[in-house]
Amino acid sequence: MASTDLGEDRLVWMYTQMVRIREFEEHVKRTFFEHPGAMRGHTHLADGAEASIVGTLATRNAEDLAMPSYRCHAQPLVLGTSPRKMMAELYGRKDGLCKGFGGSMHLADPEHHFPGTSAIVGQSIAHAAGAALTAQVKKTGQIVYCFFGDGSAKQGAFFETLNLAAIWKLPVVFVLENNEYQAYTHISLEDANAMAGDPLSKKAAAFSIPGATVDGTDPLKVYDEVRKAAARARAGDGPSLIESKFYRFSAHGNAITVPPVPTQFPEHEAVGVYGNRDEYRKARERDPNKLFRASLLAQGVFSEADAKGIEDNARAEMDDAVQFALASPLPSPEEAANYVYA
Repeated sequence: MASTDLGEDRLVWMYTQMVRIREFEEHVKRTFFEHPGAMRGHTHLADGAEASIVGTLATRNAEDLAMPSYRCHAQPLVLGTSPRKMMAELYGRKDGLCKGFGGSMHLADPEHHFPGTSAIVGQSIAHAAGAALTAQVKKTGQIVYCFFGDGSAKQGAFFETLNLAAIWKLPVVFVLENNEYQAYTHISLEDANAMAGDPLSKKAAAFSIPGATVDGTDPLKVYDEVRKAAARARAGDGPSLIESKFYRFSAHGNAITVPPVPTQFPEHEAVGVYGNRDEYRKARERDPNKLFRASLLAQGVFSEADAKGIEDNARAEMDDAVQFALASPLPSPEEAANYVYA
């Protein structure tokens, strides 16, 4: 764990958010076998990314924006979006965040500084630059946290956007989430689908902006690195590129591999797609939630009872979100053409 200026209350807040993210994603997984047919289409989960996301957003000011890729459940939870409304949106219900029309990959909650996402690979990169330009022109003092996967870093939008962001000194922190897999291809494979360059943060040098690679399983190390990038953006010195490295515990999309029995952290979800059992088990030993929990216990930040209370509360919160979603009505057929403008 890194050395930071965070107090005990803030450390507990960070662990609480990490647990809430994990519980939300676990409840989404279980939906596919506990409530068959209730949720349709892909849901892209972020279990394994909790430390990276929370460590990043722990550096934000209240008005700053977060713009993730379509793997987007965690960020709005941390920003204050209702898990009830989020779960209802994933279920396609009228009480959902976007009235059931968005689903998992098209969440938006501007009230909580979450402008929205789309299913296009790499979309958040260009969109974040646009939001940062708006903040710069209007002198709002906001910065934008842009999250995207390692696979997005080979898109043309990545290079074009970082070039413009550097030239215009836009107030944006680019967080490249290197979770080792681009859909189903491991980042180490040297073929047409893999990514050249290691570490990926060195791509920042092409645009004369800072680049750094950080252990994304440690929220405090992420915090220490990102706060430097955030300070640079707030000072008007432009963007930075942070590569956060961790392991994605779930399949690329939940609709692809559905666990046949309700087990927590089902090992075969990743194994069934990627086929490397030893790799998966080794990654589980670096589970960011378990590591951070053990560290805070060792430091005396909280007790075992305190930790269990946080975990029980998060589980109850997400149980409630599922029940709320199930009780929410579906949109009527007459509403199908609403919000369609082309």
